[in-house]
Amino acid sequence: MSDKLTRIAIVNSDKCRPRKCRQECKKSCPVVRSGKLCIEVQPDSKLAFISESLCIGCGICPKKCPFDAITIINLPTNLESQVTHRYGPNSFKLHRLPMPRPGQVLGLVGTNGIGKSTALKILSGKLKPNLGRHDNPPDWEDVIKHFRGSELQNYFTKLLEDDLKAVVKPQYVDQIPRAVRGPNKSVRFLIESRASLGNMEQVANVLELNHIMDRDINHLSGGELQRFAIGTVAVQNSDIYMFDEPSSYLDVKQRLSAALIIRSLLRDNDYVIVVEHDLSVLDYLSDYICVLYGKPAVYGVVTLPHSVREGINIFLDGHIPTENLRFRDESLTFRIAETTDDFAIDKSRAFTYPKMEKTLGSFKLNIEAGDFTDSEIIVMMGENGTGKTTFCRLLAGALKPDSQKSVPEMRISMKPQTITPKFDGTVRQLFFKKIKQSFLSPQFQTDVVKPLKLDDFIDQEVKNLSGGELQRVAIVLALGIPADIYLIDEPSAYLDSEQRIIASRVIKRFIMHSKKTAFIVEHDFIMATYLADRVIVFDGQPGIDAHANKPESLLTGCNTFLKNLDVTFRRDPTNYRPRINKSGSQLDQEQKMSGNFVSSSAVVAQDDYSLTCFCSSSWRRPLIRAKGVHNEIFPSLDGASHGVWGVQNGNGQKQRVLGIDDDRSVSEDDDPDE
Repeated sequence: MSDKLTRIAIVNSDKCRPRKCRQECKKSCPVVRSGKLCIEVQPDSKLAFISESLCIGCGICPKKCPFDAITIINLPTNLESQVTHRYGPNSFKLHRLPMPRPGQVLGLVGTNGIGKSTALKILSGKLKPNLGRHDNPPDWEDVIKHFRGSELQNYFTKLLEDDLKAVVKPQYVDQIPRAVRGPNKSVRFLIESRASLGNMEQVANVLELNHIMDRDINHLSGGELQRFAIGTVAVQNSDIYMFDEPSSYLDVKQRLSAALIIRSLLRDNDYVIVVEHDLSVLDYLSDYICVLYGKPAVYGVVTLPHSVREGINIFLDGHIPTENLRFRDESLTFRIAETTDDFAIDKSRAFTYPKMEKTLGSFKLNIEAGDFTDSEIIVMMGENGTGKTTFCRLLAGALKPDSQKSVPEMRISMKPQTITPKFDGTVRQLFFKKIKQSFLSPQFQTDVVKPLKLDDFIDQEVKNLSGGELQRVAIVLALGIPADIYLIDEPSAYLDSEQRIIASRVIKRFIMHSKKTAFIVEHDFIMATYLADRVIVFDGQPGIDAHANKPESLLTGCNTFLKNLDVTFRRDPTNYRPRINKSGSQLDQEQKMSGNFVSSSAVVAQDDYSLTCFCSSSWRRPLIRAKGVHNEIFPSLDGASHGVWGVQNGNGQKQRVLGIDDDRSVSEDDDPDE
């Protein structure tokens, strides 16, 4: 195979403004200087055109462009023969397609703008793949010939000859009310008019739609719209079911209910495809995974199908072993917070809030008194409608408690749950108006702005931003305001899997460096466990009577929360990400019998290397004494002590550690699995 590289030249239509620049790209191009028309800018054109066949990939034009509108990418030549679709000259290019299999759930994982929605449009028959020939599109016979010998050949043949019906749950459910036409917009009418499977009662019960059946669709919240959209798709008799981000706006319990409904659609000859950024939910409902990698808005490549565990781990590791390809510089791992026990927290600057009650209409919230310290992140876990946002507003002073008790007066910065852009101007102008001092700080730029990659859209109009871009802007605005307490409500909404982990790191690093406190509402379990030092569990009847417990250690709080949901989690041994146990599985039953609803595998950070605990999922408490020193950073769930039989150091060698309470060496006999 030739080592020659194929070049992709992308000109961003939102940024390129030939009439407002001196055409620096054309003037500096060495190919143009030699007399060839590599870059052309017509007098009446709104975009520059770059010839990919003439481009030598020197990289001068991207640096000279004053609007950062040009991207030049070198790709292996073998990908050129695998182009599935291209929207136009110098625009996004998708390579390969996911391979759906009848009777199985295909999960798609990848960053935003990488081609997942394009792939769904092609597989649903709404978009005809042009195989990269945007100027001379092929007919369906050529398309099927292109995919001959693969599962996609049979799929497209069925799609054309058998006239397969595809139904799609859209990504942005908040736009559904505007798309619905007709005088009757009640939930019951809209679902019944599409129901053809005879499972409407089951779907309504599992998704908890019965109490909103007679409501107008314009009066539904984000979570109710999401469940309505999933239910509308699930009651239809179709051949292909597609769900684009079905967990947005839903709490953990509702996400698992949605997963059960999606799994219930599986039949021998039907296809189910799911795009999901919550990796725990994707892991739970998928049978196999296709990873999409590339550069957002430039190109995307679909990998071959992998098993669920292998596919998600490939995405997190950033390396595809079968192709010997690294598509991300660093791997993403998850570690349980290391300051989870009360005694491990520095109480030199401790603050308290009183026991409070708040009544809003028919809803009543009882809050237990609690405390917090500097450099601490407290995550609030609970179902939708249990008062987490109300608690944030009470702390912020936006609401007053029923009693005359006062919350400590402190400077507070809050990122709300719903973001409605009203600012007329660019993102840069917004930052200069709201957080100019922080935005110009080199430390803030390094810790917050650059990791969130705001440079890609900092000069775009705020009102034209996508959901994920708005979310990142809102996080920067909240962190940029000088405050003692940061209240952040659902920072993962609209962010893809990679951006969620980056946002978690940014928030955690900022809170630790600035020695402030953060209260965070989060439903993504992976993100919540990564962020949390301690947890406040909200329980009770959603929308009627709720109770907020006092802050607990991470493992204790997660255990209480998951016990309420009757769900167990384990941790992947490769990267420690939480994985949901299948209901009724042996591991699920073991953990429920032991009262340990969240597995206790973890990583202990040391000065110069890390120690990895090897512990059975049925053990309740791994406690480590390394080098003869007590290190009680893991909380006890029941006050019991258990030894740890093996610790692996940074060199991959096992070393002995001592039990904590019994003062003896731990032997192999202590392993309950042997």
